[in-house]
Amino acid sequence: MISRGIEIAAKGMMSLIDFQDSIANNIANVNTAGYKREGLSFRNVYNALVEEPVERNNPKNQDGRLVGEISMGSVTNKLVHEFSQGVLSRTENPLDLGIEGDGFFKLRTPDGSYTYTRNGAFCINSQNLLTDMQGNLVMDDQNQPIRLNLTELNVNSPKDIVVNEDGSFVAMRDENATALQRIGIFDFANKDEMMAVGTSMYVPKDITTNPELRSQKFTVQQGAIELSNASIINEMINSINVSRNYETLSTLVKEKSGQLSQAISLGRLSV
Repeated sequence: MISRGIEIAAKGMMSLIDFQDSIANNIANVNTAGYKREGLSFRNVYNALVEEPVERNNPKNQDGRLVGEISMGSVTNKLVHEFSQGVLSRTENPLDLGIEGDGFFKLRTPDGSYTYTRNGAFCINSQNLLTDMQGNLVMDDQNQPIRLNLTELNVNSPKDIVVNEDGSFVAMRDENATALQRIGIFDFANKDEMMAVGTSMYVPKDITTNPELRSQKFTVQQGAIELSNASIINEMINSINVSRNYETLSTLVKEKSGQLSQAISLGRLSV
């Protein structure tokens, strides 16, 4: 039982190390636009059945009755992201877009793959296409790059581009309005099966079982950026709690190790 106690405590300590790494990543990204905080789920290695003897004073009777279960330790199950709404911060940059509600912006990377983000800090590249700050193309609701050629639209600057709450772009020239493309806002039914693939970018682990959907409940806010939903105060509290739990388990391991050494020594003396 002594060695089993050490094993249980060791598994708990390894899980806490994973938890602390996740907390450290959240703290490092509290100022990253569109970042969604990480969390860990845990599972029991297995539960052992606990029995008690039917007749405590009769050693010949080996019968027992079940009194319950006891956990033999926990391990990290999987990393998940909390996709709760972050605060929208006003920037007044006309190409900064924030989603209020469900969904993601869809990006096409240079290698042709797609990623999804809540970071709406966008700009216009040399080909007059809307991109994020890493050069990934922003997709419209028809999975096409969004083209904003200010010269062809005969507008002076991006300030003459209006983005409505449904994500539609409109070029305002004097009192005339020219309807343009609508930015794509996509969502997924099972966000627990999303994984990070870069700074504030996510993809489904399996697109076949968790397919892309058109988001229904959202509004697009022009001139705003969604901030990280990680709280420095909450993460520091979590970090302190993890450190205390780790210290407790470390003390338990030392105590059990001492008991095991004493048991070994007594066994040698009896021989």
